[in-house]
Amino acid sequence: MSDNGRSWTRRLTDAVLDRAGWGVHTARDIAGEAKVALRAMATPGGLRGVATEAVWLTARAVLYPWGAVTEQLRPEGHFRHYRTDGLPPRQRGLVVSAMDAAGTPIVLVHGIGDNRSAFAVLSGALRRRGFGVVHAVNYSVLTALTGDVRRSAALLGEQIERICEQTGSDQVHVVGHSLGGLIARYYVQRLHGDSRVHTLVTLGTPHNGTLAAYLLPTPLTKQLRPGSELLSELAEPCRPCRTRFVVVWSEMDQIIVPQRNARLEHPSLLVEEHQIRDSGHLSLPVDTRTLHVVVTAITRMDDSSTHPIAAGGEACGAPGVTDRHS
Repeated sequence: MSDNGRSWTRRLTDAVLDRAGWGVHTARDIAGEAKVALRAMATPGGLRGVATEAVWLTARAVLYPWGAVTEQLRPEGHFRHYRTDGLPPRQRGLVVSAMDAAGTPIVLVHGIGDNRSAFAVLSGALRRRGFGVVHAVNYSVLTALTGDVRRSAALLGEQIERICEQTGSDQVHVVGHSLGGLIARYYVQRLHGDSRVHTLVTLGTPHNGTLAAYLLPTPLTKQLRPGSELLSELAEPCRPCRTRFVVVWSEMDQIIVPQRNARLEHPSLLVEEHQIRDSGHLSLPVDTRTLHVVVTAITRMDDSSTHPIAAGGEACGAPGVTDRHS
């Protein structure tokens, strides 16, 4: 094909993508991201990641009915960890060295079309490490069709208030997978949830949207498209808040397209970033590196900094820097 032919084809492709609302995400952008993902898959770690994704997908199908049952909060766990005589060495060490971290509830928020079974491995691993209250919340499976991030964030806030009331805690940590991370972010950033959430860890969350959202034309998926009204609202500068953001994303994520859209770069938020090269989207919550990131982040209870106030609206945000760790 001649240069003019290639240019004409490229212009036509870009025009179609622009018409669909994909903005700057041209065919070349998508192809570039696909090459990155394929290179990651071609490594030994990538092959393990593909196998793990397949195995975890099968396990999730088995666990899904169990996860549909709402988990009952067991607030006595919060107080049980003030006694160390009955604890194994690993848990005893956490309680003695970081009692605040061990006693602060951890709230797990799943992704679209999912339930708390997504955290079957992570929740058990956190409990074995001495964290007293690990509670996974469920929201409606119809969220993908009729849901709204803003409404879900308000409901999450109500659940967190109940958890704080029942456990006597002033704050919680939140771990959100995929859509769950975006719901938690909206609660923290726009609904003043920073008064309750000490640390928010997001796993494979479409902070900048995902092109996969064009596959399902529902009110919720429209909010997950790059450049949507909701994402534009979250991108606005905002006033300081006390929540720390820890972002985990993978180069091999097959749901967040392009994968870099799972990163969070905001002029008014303090963000710590962890990049994983060879984990699939569904298996991020079971990746041992993810567990290490979560445990490390939520045991740093006293890690706080003072930052200048940024100009912005009524919502909260902590102006600062993005610390990237690979």
